[in-house]
Amino acid sequence: MAAPRIAPGSRRELGPVNALICRIAARATRTPPPNLFTTLGRHRRLFRGWLRFAGRLMPGGRLPRRDTELVILRVAHLRSCDYEWGHHERLGRRAGLSEEEIARVTAGPDADGWSPHERTLLQAVEELHAGGDVSDATWQLLAAEFDERELIELVMLAGHYEMLATFIGTLRIAPD
Repeated sequence: MAAPRIAPGSRRELGPVNALICRIAARATRTPPPNLFTTLGRHRRLFRGWLRFAGRLMPGGRLPRRDTELVILRVAHLRSCDYEWGHHERLGRRAGLSEEEIARVTAGPDADGWSPHERTLLQAVEELHAGGDVSDATWQLLAAEFDERELIELVMLAGHYEMLATFIGTLRIAPD
């Protein structure tokens, strides 16, 4: 992997509030301060605004955690984002995904073993990734299982992790 285009920030570059947030995140993930946080944290106000937004999607969203992790892992795979894959592989296990299910995410919605619910969720991610939209047929299946707020959140979650993959890849943020 290429060297980071913007290096992770030090405590001085992050400021005391962002440095504290990064230390708390490190404790929660049982890793060093996440490079994503220490890089984005260099833009102090944007970082804190992003944290509030991102926290509403994960872990504070309305979608079941298993569903959230399936969405994030599929986006990470489709975008070849090792950084997010590594983090959410661990989080997916904590949310109840088995090793087999996590591995199966790479095969996509047509792989044997998914429930109809999981298949629809992964299909929606595929369609959003490929064309920035969800087909009417997939939307009908989603709408039969999710309420309006959950549908909004699902689209925002997938889009958010597409954006993060772009940010991570473009800035060459190294896996933790």
